Amino acid sequence: MDEDFDFFLSTFGPGFDRRSVSSSTIEQYRRKLPDQLLTYWEVYGWCGYAGGIFWSVNPQEYESIVSEWLKGTKLWGTDVYHVIARSAFGTLYLWGEQSGYSLKISSVDAYYICRESIFTGDQLDFGVRCFFSGLTVKSNDYENLFAVAKNKLGRLHEGEMYGFTPALALGGQRTLAGIEKVGAVEYLTFLSQVSELEELIAPNI
Repeated sequence: MDEDFDFFLSTFGPGFDRRSVSSSTIEQYRRKLPDQLLTYWEVYGWCGYAGGIFWSVNPQEYESIVSEWLKGTKLWGTDVYHVIARSAFGTLYLWGEQSGYSLKISSVDAYYICRESIFTGDQLDFGVRCFFSGLTVKSNDYENLFAVAKNKLGRLHEGEMYGFTPALALGGQRTLAGIEKVGAVEYLTFLSQVSELEELIAPNI
């Protein structure tokens, strides 16, 4: 495909539980998301990587979640954001139509980190390549719980994530005993309704 996605695959391994992306969906996001990302969708679909610690996803399934969370932040109305990927523990990677990869949401801890991407305008395609090549398996873990959760509960399948029950916002604990397999969209919708996002200032995302 290209050296950047090849590097991503060398780090995360081949995808699994692949969902094909229809041509109508590709056209739906034409001029909203970079052509480079749409090409990845056409070739690889939406799927899991590295045993399920990272997933490329259908942005449409997360639209209401993004709306629910961002409407109470300073980001509301500044750009149109689309979730393009998530981690096993609900870290959401968002792409702004104008701002590129400029936003990440930690769902379980209810905070967001925003940054100013240098890859905007005619550099959005290259920004997609840099996004994938810059990912690490470790940064998609949560409190080093992925391996033990996978060992206890089994590998995640498409549409699933590991969630804390009770949710951390409701007094749950960051321990293996509190982790269950949950439906990703349903659980993230629930989290967006029980907690407001706070901004975390960090050097990068």
